[in-house]
Amino acid sequence: MLTNRQQHCLNGIGIDVWTERRVTSGEKPEAEPVTEILSTAEMEDIRRFAQRSEPAHDLSLADISSDENNAPPANASPIAETPVPARLDSWDSIIAAIESCDACELAQNCTRKVPGVGNRQADLLIVGEGPGHDEDIRGEPFIGRSGQLLDRMLAAIGFTREQIYITNIVKCRPPNNRDPKQHEAQQCRAFLEAQIAQLAPKAILSVGRVSAHNLLASNLPVGKLIQQMHKLPGTEIPLKVTYHPAYLLRNPSAKAIVWQDLKLLHQMLQ
Repeated sequence: MLTNRQQHCLNGIGIDVWTERRVTSGEKPEAEPVTEILSTAEMEDIRRFAQRSEPAHDLSLADISSDENNAPPANASPIAETPVPARLDSWDSIIAAIESCDACELAQNCTRKVPGVGNRQADLLIVGEGPGHDEDIRGEPFIGRSGQLLDRMLAAIGFTREQIYITNIVKCRPPNNRDPKQHEAQQCRAFLEAQIAQLAPKAILSVGRVSAHNLLASNLPVGKLIQQMHKLPGTEIPLKVTYHPAYLLRNPSAKAIVWQDLKLLHQMLQ
């Protein structure tokens, strides 16, 4: 039996169909929610994931340590080790530099730059992959369906969008929403480093494969990276990897895994 708090948190990330509701005589049925109604098979997947005990994923704060099998290649350049230019020594200078950047082809073709949004003194930094169509138009990360789900994920652990800071590996939209290329991510690297330095967050949530691979200088599958706790290379900042909201919209059963990630993230921020 779930507690009220657990039910609230599960609802927050879209797992909101736990009991059957019947419309009584004279009662108008409610409009369908924005999130997908899960099938019986999907609900069984969620219950199985939520109830299954997986030692590799049952993490605690004591598990935050380096892993030799997960260490980046010897020639990799961890994000925290690249020097930040002196001109990126304040939020205003960082935003101005992003807006004026034309270092790669992404800047030539985007509608708007997407530097980031949120509380510049936040404890939690969320790093996504790259702006999509809607983000390119509005200049704000994580809007549209993925952004709505991210907002519910944050609400499940007691955060609003205004309380955290959100940015991406690259600040311009890749054409057709393709993955950013390595040299494109490298051009934006100093911007992200400077944002992390200014924010000095208590924890980082990396969402999606591109984000995790760039932050950790790793090429392991996201499913493997999720099973361990990390630190941002060169720092003591805890870093948690989880699935991208867009992935959850395509694979609802993975929401149960993200729920476990969110609970651990909440512990890290206490």
